[in-house]
Amino acid sequence: MKVFLTGSTGFVGTHVARELAQRGAQLRLLVRPTSNLRNLEGLQAEMIVGDLLQPELLRTSIRGCDAVMHVAADYRLWVRDPKTMYAANVDGTRALLQIAREEAVPRTVYTSSVATMGFKTDGTIVDETTPVSLADMVGHYKRSKFFAEQVAMEAARTGQQVIILNPTTPIGPMDVKPTPTGRIIVDFLNKKFPAYVDTGLNLVDVAEVARTHADALEKGHSGERYILGGENLTLKQILDKMSAITGLPSPTMRVPHAVAMIFAFFDENITGRIRGLEPRATVEAVRMGKKKMFASSAKAQRELGFRIVPVYPALRAAIEWFRANGYAP
Repeated sequence: MKVFLTGSTGFVGTHVARELAQRGAQLRLLVRPTSNLRNLEGLQAEMIVGDLLQPELLRTSIRGCDAVMHVAADYRLWVRDPKTMYAANVDGTRALLQIAREEAVPRTVYTSSVATMGFKTDGTIVDETTPVSLADMVGHYKRSKFFAEQVAMEAARTGQQVIILNPTTPIGPMDVKPTPTGRIIVDFLNKKFPAYVDTGLNLVDVAEVARTHADALEKGHSGERYILGGENLTLKQILDKMSAITGLPSPTMRVPHAVAMIFAFFDENITGRIRGLEPRATVEAVRMGKKKMFASSAKAQRELGFRIVPVYPALRAAIEWFRANGYAP
C-alpha cells in the first residue's frame, strides 16, 4: 500500500509513520523545508518537501497513492496571527481532500481532535453523539479544527471515502516540539508546576493512536468520527502519577480559575504581545480548563478494534524520553 502522509515530523504523525512502515507501507511523507527530521531517522520513506499552504504542488505526489492520511495540524493554544492557523487547519484540509478526490485516491483518514466534542463543566463523559456547536469551541485552535472536521464530513457526504479520527491527549516518547501536553510534563520535571487548577483530561498512549490510524484504513466507515482515548484523569491525578514515577513532589495548592485567568491575561499580553514570546499560560487554555475533557472510546473499540490501555507506561516513557533528550534533568 502506498500512503501519502502529512504531519510525519509531528508527535502523532511520527508514530503513525513508523506504524505504517512496520506494516510494509510505501510512504510518501510531506515535510516542510524547515522541518526537524530527527524523528524520521532510519525510516525508509520518500520525503516530499512542500507545504499545505501550497497544496497544488503536492498533486503529483498524491497521484497513484492508495490512501492519504492527513495528520498535520497547527496545534498551538496561542498564536499571534490566527489567520495562519485557519489557513493550515481548514484551508489546507479542504485543498488536500479535493486533490485526493480528483486523483481518485480510494481512502483518506483525517486526524481531527477530541477538542471538537461537546464537553461539559461537570465532567460528563462525552462521545461522538454528544450535541456540539461552534459556540462550544473555545479559542482559535478548537474553532479551526471544528471547521476542518466539517469540511471532512461534507466530503464524505458527497461520496468521498473519508474516515475521521479524534485522538484525546496523546502522550509518549518523541514529542519533540513538545505539544501543550508535553509541556505539562516538561514543566513538572523542571519543577515549574507549583500549583494546579481543577480540570481534567483524557490521556491516551500515542502508540495505540498510531496503531488505530493504520487499522482505520481498512476498518473505518466513511463519514464516521471515532474518539481514540485512554484514561479520564483530573490534572491533579496526572501530576500525582508523575510524582510516583519520578519521586518529585506533586503540587498541593489548587488555584481557582479566576486567579489562573488573571495570571494568564497578564502572561499572554506581556510575554506574548509585548515581548513576542510564547506565554506559559493563555486565556484560551484557562477557559478550556473549566471543562473536564472526559470522553468514551467505545465506538472505536467496537468498530476499529481500538484498545484502551493503562496510561502509566506511556507517561513513564514520555518522562524518560524528555530526560534522555535534555528537556529536563
